[in-house]
Amino acid sequence: MKVRKHILTVLIYILLSVWAIMVIFPFYWMLLTSVKSYGSYNSEYVPEFFTLAPTFENFAEAFTAVNLAQYFLNTFIFTVITTAVMLIVIVPAAFAFSRLDFRGKNIVFTLFLALMMIPNELVIITNFQTITDMGLRNTFSGLILPSVTSVFYIYLLKENFEQIPDELYKAAKVDGTSDMKYLLKVMIPICKPTIITIVILKVIECWNSYVWPRLITDDEAYFLVSNGIQEIRENGFGRENIPAMMAAVVVISLPLIVLFIIFRKKIMEGVSRGGTKG
Repeated sequence: MKVRKHILTVLIYILLSVWAIMVIFPFYWMLLTSVKSYGSYNSEYVPEFFTLAPTFENFAEAFTAVNLAQYFLNTFIFTVITTAVMLIVIVPAAFAFSRLDFRGKNIVFTLFLALMMIPNELVIITNFQTITDMGLRNTFSGLILPSVTSVFYIYLLKENFEQIPDELYKAAKVDGTSDMKYLLKVMIPICKPTIITIVILKVIECWNSYVWPRLITDDEAYFLVSNGIQEIRENGFGRENIPAMMAAVVVISLPLIVLFIIFRKKIMEGVSRGGTKG
C-alpha cells in the first residue's frame, strides 16, 4: 500500500514538473531571445537554448524604436485612475446589495448578474458609439469610463460582505454608527484580502487591455503598452529585429510578473478565504 502511494506521489510530481516546464518555457524563451544579439539570433540555423554572450542593447533599442516610455506613462495613468474609480463604484454598490434593504433590490441585482451573459463584443460596440457621440475619442476619459465598474467584482465583494455577521451591523447601528463609517471601519478591513485581490486583478486587466484602447485611440499620444507592441510589429521593426521586440515584451511584462510575485499570497488568500476572520 505504501509503495503504491509513493509511486502515485512520484507520478503526480512528474506530471506537475512537466506542466510547469510547459508553462515557464515560453517566458524563458522570450527572456533568452531578448538578450541575444541581432547577429547571433539570425545566424542560428538550429535554435540555441542558452547564450554565453548576453547583451542588453536590445532593451535600449526597444525604447528608441518606439516611444515606449510614453506608453508606460499612459498605461500607468490609465491603470491607477481606472482602478481607483472602480473601487469607489463597486465597494458602495456591494455594500448596498449586501446590507441595505430597498425596494427591488433582488430584481436589480438579478439584472446586474444578467449583464454578465452579454458578450463583450456587443458591449464594446455600444461603448464605442457612446464615447464617440460624447466626443471622447483620443482622451483618457474615453479610455477610462467604460472600465470603471465590473458586475463580477461587485458580486464577489457582495458575497464577502454577506459573510460578515449581521450582529456586527446591528450593534454598530445601535451605537449610532453611520453606514459609511461601518463600511470604512468594519467591512473593508475584514474583507481586505478580497479587495486587494480585486485591485490586483483590475491592474492586470488594465495593463493587458488591448481591444478597447486600440479601438478608441488612433493618436500615439494616448497609446498604451499593448498598443506599443502592435506598433512595433506594424512598423517593420518587430518583424526585422526579433530580439529587440522580445526585449520590449519583457519590459512590458515585468511589472505584472513582479506584482504577482509580491502579492501572490494575497491573491490566493483573497480567492480562497471568506469574508470573516476566525
